[in-house]
Amino acid sequence: MGQGLWRVARNQQLQQQYSEQCFLQRDRERDRRVGPPLAEPLQQRRTPQCQVSGTDISHLLRVRKGKEEQGFIDLEMMPPELSITILSYLNATDLCLASCVWQDLGNDEYLWQGLCKSTWGHCSIYNRRLPSGFSYRKLYMELDEGSLTFNANPQEGISYFMSRGILVDHPKEIAKFIFYTRMLNWKMLRIYLDERRDVLDELVTLHNFSNQFLPNALRDFFRHIHAPEERGEYLETLITKFSHRFCACNPTLVQEVGLSPDAVYVLCYSLILLSIDLTSPHVKNKMSKREFIRNTRRAAQNISEDFVGHLYDNIYLIGHVAA
Repeated sequence: MGQGLWRVARNQQLQQQYSEQCFLQRDRERDRRVGPPLAEPLQQRRTPQCQVSGTDISHLLRVRKGKEEQGFIDLEMMPPELSITILSYLNATDLCLASCVWQDLGNDEYLWQGLCKSTWGHCSIYNRRLPSGFSYRKLYMELDEGSLTFNANPQEGISYFMSRGILVDHPKEIAKFIFYTRMLNWKMLRIYLDERRDVLDELVTLHNFSNQFLPNALRDFFRHIHAPEERGEYLETLITKFSHRFCACNPTLVQEVGLSPDAVYVLCYSLILLSIDLTSPHVKNKMSKREFIRNTRRAAQNISEDFVGHLYDNIYLIGHVAA
């Protein structure tokens, strides 16, 4: 939106400059033919093409000084709502730089509140009554520092958030914080969740797999909780929790297809193995659809052949479930 508004203003400026050049050129040609003009001055003869109520952006461009000679608009001369909207597209680094030029606008609490909540979607402090003098800019710096600390040492990172009053020491609050942020390193997050199974349980319950096809739901699950690189007890725990959650979110599908947590558990492993088989360059002889159906139905006999065939098609067309 900011760039579009900028282009509109520049187009208005260029169009006006072009119109002025056309007027001047036409007047010169007329003067050469009939001599000095006896009519009204040039400024009085011109009729503006378009008049817009409110702030005239093209006028702001014409009266620019200093840095505006390079084509920049002074945001302080624009309506505050428009200036805030333009600055809301900046990240934290660019907003800090903007505050060096437009101090009041760059330090606006509304902008820093938006940055905090768009980067860290849930924090316990959001739901508390904030004290007087509270600064969202300071909170952003603390959240950023805490995330860097977590990426180096997960336990110290969570302890930092709690010491600053950002998080409450409760598994559900920690799980929401993890679920709604993408600033945490997935390897460190995997280590932390492996140690805090209570947080893992709460994190699984935040997923809603209603009306999702099984491979797509598994992709969504592994997008938030990354799968380990090797098969082990942690992977088995993840798939077990996913299987129970998937069945709980899809009771109708469980009845129609005959799914159960155990059947979903088997299908998940089949999908992971099929994903590796179809996407790995080291596997020369790829598994066919018929082979996948035969092998899967040996372990899950209650699942229909059509349903298993659709699972194969999904992996073949979309790709790995844990990529």
